[in-house]
Amino acid sequence: MQGILIINKEKGYTSQDVVSKVKKILNIKKAGHTGTLDPMATGVLPVLLGNYTKLSKYLIEHDKKYQVKLKLGEKRDTGDSEGKITEKQNVELENLNETKIIEILNTFIGESEQIPPMYSAIKVKGKKLYEYAREGKEVKLEPRKINIYKINLIQFNKENQEIEFEVMCSKGTYIRSLCEDIAKKLGTIGYMSDLKRTNVDRFNIENAITLDELENNKSNIDFMEKHLVKMETIFGSLKKITLNNRKKELFLNGVMITFELEEGMYNIYDSNNSYLGTGIVKNELLKRDIIL
Repeated sequence: MQGILIINKEKGYTSQDVVSKVKKILNIKKAGHTGTLDPMATGVLPVLLGNYTKLSKYLIEHDKKYQVKLKLGEKRDTGDSEGKITEKQNVELENLNETKIIEILNTFIGESEQIPPMYSAIKVKGKKLYEYAREGKEVKLEPRKINIYKINLIQFNKENQEIEFEVMCSKGTYIRSLCEDIAKKLGTIGYMSDLKRTNVDRFNIENAITLDELENNKSNIDFMEKHLVKMETIFGSLKKITLNNRKKELFLNGVMITFELEEGMYNIYDSNNSYLGTGIVKNELLKRDIIL
């Protein structure tokens, strides 16, 4: 079985847990995901099946959208609800309203630099940051460029001192760090109390399925065809090249073929209009890219 399944990850599972469960349910050996979601987070996790793992290089850089809850007045060592409380602070609610929150949120729109959280999988000298954090060791972290495209307030729960907002951002944006930075600008401290990923580029929560739904429908051909995203769909905007039988054979064998076309990526079809995969034209030569 090959394609991409959009899984609606449940709380408590790691991204690799989901991949392992998908492999077991579908009885396949090869699968992977395109971007880690923390165990406490829920939502969209694209899982690549079979040779579709080759597509990872094109899918891992995509922008993402999240629904986030920010709890004010407490700081946690992990930056989320799973960590230990390290500090508490009163929140001056009389000075906090939706208008002020919206103004603060809007200051984060655009390109900026963000320092990643210590509890992350970023490697420093071959070791993950969260491993240093668990050992109580300090590591100097360099800021990284991120981009916040949109950020909108959903609601402010004054009683619970919790802000719910939606954010669309670039790859590499740490929402835990964003929550702490927002709280700081609001004159207090805070942590990410809930996170739901609703979009990874074109993959959205409306088309996602749970692991239970997959288990219950794994033998349902119509269900699987409906939810398996195919490569032609992903690269649907690319121009098309049709190869005759001779050129098809050369192409599949990795031989570069002369084509006087604009440089770039193309969808490749044979003379029967069967999809072969993608190719790249450079210096008037067509080179095989991804073949399934």
